[in-house]
Amino acid sequence: MTSCDKNFDIAQVVRKRSELLKKESIIPEADPNSFDVKFNPVSPKYKLETREIVETFYHNRINRGGFWGQFLVAKNGEIIYEDYQGYSNYQTKDKINDSTPMHVASVGKVFTGVTVLRLINNKKIALDQKVNTILPDFPYDDITVRLLLNHRSGLPYYGHFTAKNNIWDTKKTITNKDVLELLETKNIKLDFKPNTKFTYSNTNYVVLALIVEKITEKSFQEAMKELVLDPLKMNNTFVLDNLENKDKITQSYHANNAKMHWDYLDGTYGDKNIYTTARDMLKLDKALYSDNFISKTLKDEMYKGYSYERSGANNYGLAIRMVEPKNNEGNLYTFHNGWWRGNRTSYVTLRKDTITIICFNNHNSQLAYKTKELAPRLGNYPFIEIND
Repeated sequence: MTSCDKNFDIAQVVRKRSELLKKESIIPEADPNSFDVKFNPVSPKYKLETREIVETFYHNRINRGGFWGQFLVAKNGEIIYEDYQGYSNYQTKDKINDSTPMHVASVGKVFTGVTVLRLINNKKIALDQKVNTILPDFPYDDITVRLLLNHRSGLPYYGHFTAKNNIWDTKKTITNKDVLELLETKNIKLDFKPNTKFTYSNTNYVVLALIVEKITEKSFQEAMKELVLDPLKMNNTFVLDNLENKDKITQSYHANNAKMHWDYLDGTYGDKNIYTTARDMLKLDKALYSDNFISKTLKDEMYKGYSYERSGANNYGLAIRMVEPKNNEGNLYTFHNGWWRGNRTSYVTLRKDTITIICFNNHNSQLAYKTKELAPRLGNYPFIEIND
């Protein structure tokens, strides 16, 4: 336990925060003519008290030796606290700031999922549409768009099946189209019958990116830009779909400052290879409260759990993870973490309290995952473990 937290009482904090939250607007008012969401302003009292809690937590739990990256906490879309540390390129001494796009690893699945949900929202595809009605040679008849989004398709991870039986030359970078061609031609067996269990597999989101390209007849980058990035003015977000520019973007590092290597698995996108900033991520999070951006019906499908074969609080919705409180003791905790190379990332969206916590780092440190320990300091999330 750190010195600043020695008197930390979770029950006392929850009671105090609950009283303060009652005075804050947590229900957004949607503007019918835009994706902007009109929250009531956050009170100076809330800002002051919350900033003190967040800043103390950040400096004692995250911003310790080795943290390079971006950290941001917001309420009602208003930034309460943010900080930026370390290098986007250690060799050239380029520092990370609020406009530095960072590889957010599997947090990028939120972007892919939202892009797909926007297509569904616009009635271009259906949530329960079979994948082989979109990609005609896709060989698995019972897999739907929903089952890709919630990782219940049974598709095995391409990083595993490409390493077996010499079906892929690992000296050659694999692309999304290559993954699809292998699924279509190499008799790749499913890990299980579709919709019978949950297994997290990057292959699902590689295929989702291809679906976006097929439906829009545009590159994934262009489609995401049109459907998500431009409407929300997310000007520092992009898809890395061409490795020719890999040395010009934010690099990832080992803890000893040595640059991480690239290999044949770095050529796919949708599952990863999305670069953004904490501030751009906040814009996306805020838009997800707008029923014009994605309908309430679709958001209800997004933020519910689908996998109950195993008992436990952890679950997965559509492009979002969650911890479900037992016996309704507390609020639903929704988030997505990421890890690819030296990029370790966390996006937390506490929708009951309209609080957003974002932490991206490129220094191969697990410090980003400590964001979950901040949640019970800000609201009624007593089921989240605090490691003091």
